[in-house]
Amino acid sequence: MESVFFCADMDAFFASVEQHDNPEYKGKPLIVGGIEGHRGVVSACSYEARKYGVHSAMPASTAHKLCPGGIFVPVRMKRYKEVSDHIMEIFTRFAPEVIQNSIDEAFLDMTGTDRLMGAPSEVAAKIKACVKEETGLTVSIGIGGNRYLAKLASDYRKPDGLYQVEKGKEIEFIDSIPLKKLWGIGKSTWTHLEKSGITSAAQIRSLSDKVLEGMFGKGAADFLRAIAYGEDPGICTTEHKSRSISNETTFDQDVGDYAVIKDTLLWLSHQILFRLLKKGWSAKTLALKLRLDNFSTSTIQTTQENAFTSAEEVFQASLVLLQKKWDRKRNIRLIGLGFQNADVTGETQLKLFDDIHEKQNKVEKAVLKLNSRFKGNQVIKAALLKKP
Repeated sequence: MESVFFCADMDAFFASVEQHDNPEYKGKPLIVGGIEGHRGVVSACSYEARKYGVHSAMPASTAHKLCPGGIFVPVRMKRYKEVSDHIMEIFTRFAPEVIQNSIDEAFLDMTGTDRLMGAPSEVAAKIKACVKEETGLTVSIGIGGNRYLAKLASDYRKPDGLYQVEKGKEIEFIDSIPLKKLWGIGKSTWTHLEKSGITSAAQIRSLSDKVLEGMFGKGAADFLRAIAYGEDPGICTTEHKSRSISNETTFDQDVGDYAVIKDTLLWLSHQILFRLLKKGWSAKTLALKLRLDNFSTSTIQTTQENAFTSAEEVFQASLVLLQKKWDRKRNIRLIGLGFQNADVTGETQLKLFDDIHEKQNKVEKAVLKLNSRFKGNQVIKAALLKKP
């Protein structure tokens, strides 16, 4: 049975939500995050702002210089999460397996569904129509035989795109995209490639493993060779049957700003903790995953005596792991956080003294019960509502 994957990627998600909720912003350069001319970073921007060179993870002060007429609005993470939850629910109506890769992107495993659902392109069109009708937003969907091809295809005709990579034409599709535009090729990697005289995927395929590894190192060489052939280099980590829960985020631009990394870990801590509580599990082992701008990927984990009981406890532990694993000499491409070897009983060993994390756990369980009564999270940590 041939594998079929969709990558559903919301178009300029945060900015699109703001333009939908505030019609006066439509058609204007909208910048989400930071304060005009001051500190902070851009979380997202509209396509109108992108024409000026504005992009996510850019300092707000730089965005203001590039786009002086831009409209700056604060991050409303509660609202984005609410809309995201609705969209993910729509995806589950069509796909037997939905893996949410970030707040605005998901991979749908559509393998073997054609007899029941119809041809992939037809199903994708139905999904796009449902999202538009129920949220007022547009989603671009890419279809491919693996997640990497689907990811590239989702960006092929943005915004509001739909593109399918036909079987047997994978390399032809890869070669139709400029090498520096392939997902995973950051600025530093492109500079290295260009200096080495490599400007196409075909050139990468022509090099032997030994030569490629000598030029870029084994990690980068493996990654480059995989994407040159249209193979999945491992852009999405699924949950294993060993009862693990994880979430990861791949940045549009490699990030070296500690504040951005810290905010991301805070968000991931809440995501995995609430998923753990929802399943009724508990876990003592926390793992951090990092992929740097040179494509090297590593993990580090910690196991404590008692199970994690609050998102704040998870967050603080993640910062310790980050400090041990990241020396800040290289920027971060991907960051992930997850629990390993979760206990299905959901029971935690009682501590001798009640501590702040157990009190927070009671609050978070109450929040989970409250949120489960409504679509989307109605209650969220204040720090996630607005970034400085």
